[in-house]
Amino acid sequence: MVGCRTDLAAEELPQNGGELDGVKSRQYERDGFTVTDVEVLDEAGSSALCKPIGRYLTVDLDSFFRREEDSFPRAVELLAACMGQLLPLAPEDGVLVAGLGNGAITPDAVGPETAAVTLATRHLKEQMPEDFALFRPVSVCQTGVLGTTGMESAELIRAIAGSISPAAIVVVDALAARSSERLCRTVQLTNTGIIPGSGVGNDRAELSAQNLGVPVLAVGVPTVVDAGGGLIVTPRDIDKYVKDAGRLIAYALNMCFHPSLSISDIDMFVG
Repeated sequence: MVGCRTDLAAEELPQNGGELDGVKSRQYERDGFTVTDVEVLDEAGSSALCKPIGRYLTVDLDSFFRREEDSFPRAVELLAACMGQLLPLAPEDGVLVAGLGNGAITPDAVGPETAAVTLATRHLKEQMPEDFALFRPVSVCQTGVLGTTGMESAELIRAIAGSISPAAIVVVDALAARSSERLCRTVQLTNTGIIPGSGVGNDRAELSAQNLGVPVLAVGVPTVVDAGGGLIVTPRDIDKYVKDAGRLIAYALNMCFHPSLSISDIDMFVG
């Protein structure tokens, strides 16, 4: 099945392997997963790829969602490394993680599911600095959606950031793919930020470094295909896939922010 919209930079690359002016891309294997690294270099590349200037890492995690042996720790470590590439941080830099989307609508719940498992440590650093000396100050929020809050996600995140002054912001959201084969099988990470809802034609206010004043890492998993004619398609087992995706991204964020933690450590903290 082929849809007409996509949030994935990898899906905008020429299918014949050709090159686009202003776009640099390569594909490689790491830890049993395929990574597509796309860099939009200038305005010509942005126009050709229909994506903002910046870098996009797309990780194919099919073996993880098939629950192959040892795929979870391998996927967590790979995603954590990709996050570190796109969002270099000093050890004490504070981070705000925002889970975008509507937790009551399963295909839109990747952000809330991620936020629920991401370790919030800012208050612990302030109250018990010696006990949490190896931890980074991390704050976590769920923004909800305009229809239920009356506020744009960008307005809420900007207000929170203005109060706690994070060095960087991570936004996590559900995406739209063009190919049904990528649904719940791919994670895209980009340092360009995100326009929530753009993949299904419901554009909201942009979340980017330009608008928020600090570096923004956007992490997303495609959960729907826009099949056209107002028809949106999602996998039959979307509830399980979204929970798996949220847990995976959260563990990767926890490992990226707190490099001293192992998978078993994170298990202990998140229960």
